[in-house]
Amino acid sequence: MKKYIAFLALGIFAFGCSDLEEHPVGIIRPENFFNNTDDLQAAVNGAFANIAHNNYWGREFTIALMLRDDMADIGDRTTQAARIDVNDMNMNDTNALVANFWPQSYIIIGAANQAIAGAKKTPGDPAKINAIVAQAYFARAFAYYHLVRIFGDVPYIDFPVNEVAQVDKLSRTKEADIYPKIIADLEFAKQWLEDKPKVKAVPGKGTAAGYLASVYLTLGNYQKAYDESKYVITNEAKFGLGLDADFQDLFNATKAAALKEPLFTIDFNNLVSGNYGQDYTAFFTGSLKDDSYSYGQGFSVAVPSLKVFNDWDKRDYRRSVSFDTIIRKKTGPGGALQIFPSSDNEKAPRPHIAKYYRFPGKAGANGRTSQHNYITMRFAEVLLTAAEALNEITPGTTEADGYVNRVRARARNKAGKLVSFPANVTPGLSQSDFRKMVIDERRLELAFEYIRWYDIKRLKNGPEVFGPNGFEPHPNFNPAKDYLFPLPGTELAINPNLKPNNPGY
Repeated sequence: MKKYIAFLALGIFAFGCSDLEEHPVGIIRPENFFNNTDDLQAAVNGAFANIAHNNYWGREFTIALMLRDDMADIGDRTTQAARIDVNDMNMNDTNALVANFWPQSYIIIGAANQAIAGAKKTPGDPAKINAIVAQAYFARAFAYYHLVRIFGDVPYIDFPVNEVAQVDKLSRTKEADIYPKIIADLEFAKQWLEDKPKVKAVPGKGTAAGYLASVYLTLGNYQKAYDESKYVITNEAKFGLGLDADFQDLFNATKAAALKEPLFTIDFNNLVSGNYGQDYTAFFTGSLKDDSYSYGQGFSVAVPSLKVFNDWDKRDYRRSVSFDTIIRKKTGPGGALQIFPSSDNEKAPRPHIAKYYRFPGKAGANGRTSQHNYITMRFAEVLLTAAEALNEITPGTTEADGYVNRVRARARNKAGKLVSFPANVTPGLSQSDFRKMVIDERRLELAFEYIRWYDIKRLKNGPEVFGPNGFEPHPNFNPAKDYLFPLPGTELAINPNLKPNNPGY
């Protein structure tokens, strides 16, 4: 951890007038910076730039989240062993994915901390300064919210690091003590962020409140989870939020700029600079041997089990959006595309994930460097959080039914043609039946969007979903061990204060 945290503020970037444009200018020292609010904004942008990185949202972190759940399995088992070990519940403290996204998490946090400290010395209107630095508070909360759910107890750093000696003997902070700090950061962000930012790659008040709702849902504080999600729903027009009419549009990169549903997106900008902008999601989820697209084939790394596909009601429009069921090969002298059953993919003979591979916009290198703005949270999730939380507080309400019905009503818009499936929620469900229904609705609506593993973890239903009757049986799953990832062994060797590792590692 030391060699990464010592970096001051990596990848300082500037906003463009129409989108989040990235222009790296190198490493800064705070005493030479923060002369005005433009400097402060540039420092804040560095935190978000470090999210759009190969070691974080571009590949290592997101592929770990996707493979860990019960919706995406390893397709081509000749892929990197670290991915297979995450998927198969067979990790150890040398896992290469963790070794990359652990330090990258602290680079994000370090950049946010530099901006937060720099705000105190930035001249200008205090309200404008708070509105800018609130973005850094959100970025820090975002990184820590993922860290504690993945690792549990982790070092908590809320100060700028200028010398290695500041952090080389840090110990781990209890998960229960980090959550209040995450909440405090999000509360500050909620107070000072704009109502309706110009682009979704910039968090707004609704973003902060949506994440507060998710934090409280994770903690089992259903009243506050409901209150925060209700706040977002009540103010959806004010915050520029809502459900987009066609589910497919959410995963069409060419339509990203017009979407209202995202609360926050990671904007890769179709730009690669070193490991910045390296976007592998389409590449990892697309089908090997598929010649359908000009940007090349996928690699069949994260592929749903056949049971995931077969269990999903074929009348559900979201199923056809979420899966590619065929592959196409160029055959014959003219190279015409010929359609084959998906079983023609000898590495993973089953339907593949289509959400990121089908419409990546301008893309190259097998789908890398796409135009996708990856959605980290969207309005549909807020609706389902409100429904789940309200059911735990006051079972049997028509209000909770209504939140799920809004999500299902959008699913009935099949590319402009209204269909009858899925039907509205059956009124008067018992608390337990509603709970089961809304969790399953989350699984379908948010499939392959890096959320399912966190639901499994908070619900502690691993023995069920990874059992012999689950979508993806894993006999190795151990509830005493596998709800947490191991901290990198190299970090513990450098700093013994981080020991012991998580149980079982």
